[in-house]
Amino acid sequence: MSFTFREFFANDVGIDLGTANTLVYVRGKGIVVNEPSIVAVDRQTQQVLAIGNEAKEMLGRTPEDVMTIRPLKDGVIADFEKTEEMLRAFIRKVQNNRLFGRPRIVICVPSGITEVEKRAVRDSAESAGAREVFLIAEPMAAAIGIGLPVELPVGNMVIDVGGGTSEIAVIALSGIVASTSIRVGGDEMDRAIVQFLKKKYNLLIGERTAEQIKIEIASATEIDPELETRVKGRDLVGGIPKTIILSSSEVREALSEPIAQIVDAVRISLERTPPELAADILDRGIILSGGGALLRGLDQRLREETNLPINVVEDPLTCVVRGTGKVLENLSEYSKMLMVGRRM
Repeated sequence: MSFTFREFFANDVGIDLGTANTLVYVRGKGIVVNEPSIVAVDRQTQQVLAIGNEAKEMLGRTPEDVMTIRPLKDGVIADFEKTEEMLRAFIRKVQNNRLFGRPRIVICVPSGITEVEKRAVRDSAESAGAREVFLIAEPMAAAIGIGLPVELPVGNMVIDVGGGTSEIAVIALSGIVASTSIRVGGDEMDRAIVQFLKKKYNLLIGERTAEQIKIEIASATEIDPELETRVKGRDLVGGIPKTIILSSSEVREALSEPIAQIVDAVRISLERTPPELAADILDRGIILSGGGALLRGLDQRLREETNLPINVVEDPLTCVVRGTGKVLENLSEYSKMLMVGRRM
């Protein structure tokens, strides 16, 4: 009876705690939060001034006494306190008037996460108000969100390219058979664009501008017609604002290294895959998800490199958090797929 009473006051929550964005799924309601994982902080008092969309608006535009930080780096917690405050704010936002209950939370984490990093995620969620915390690997959550038959003895390969990490996993019988997790994703691509413009044009731009360039004209393969965009930044020589015209072929050159690292990780995972499951992947193809799946031509590039069918999922940005939603709806059925973390 007490459990029913607690459930009445607390909505169970699924969280895709990403380096770039945090998405929150509430049981029975769907996805209710999709905001950048950014926190604005007062430098003197360390007080949090803004979180999510509000903090992103401040990015690169703050006065000296305010700084914007990303509390997660490469898919894991870099700043424990700020992550906790960000989680608490998002949980408070979705709980509405359910002030008395503590929700059960399912959180997605990179498959290559260490025990220490697992503990940091659990502790952050518990400090932010969770009653129970369950962890699930991002590629497994993506596979569940897409609706793949993960419980069957059939090989499914998922490539999840996020902001901080790229996760490649072969899934069968409710478990991950082979996986490769590299700390290269959308953020690394943004940094590559910043460095390229600095080196080639002596032009300094912020990460928001780099992200915009990536969205507007970036590609992993040649496109026809090639695109171009106007880029505004600061001239490193003269110190004054400057505008250049940047082409998609130049951005492709800038992104060649991070994309090559993702391709190599996919190859490594395929090499580690047992032959029987490799045959299934040949028949079924590879699933591409995450924000990186939206990069023009990435599916084509992977198709050329692996000679395998590559299928981009519908709404790749939300499939991981949709997976946590399905897990929440039936925790007992998906219990085998949750990560076991030792309490220390």
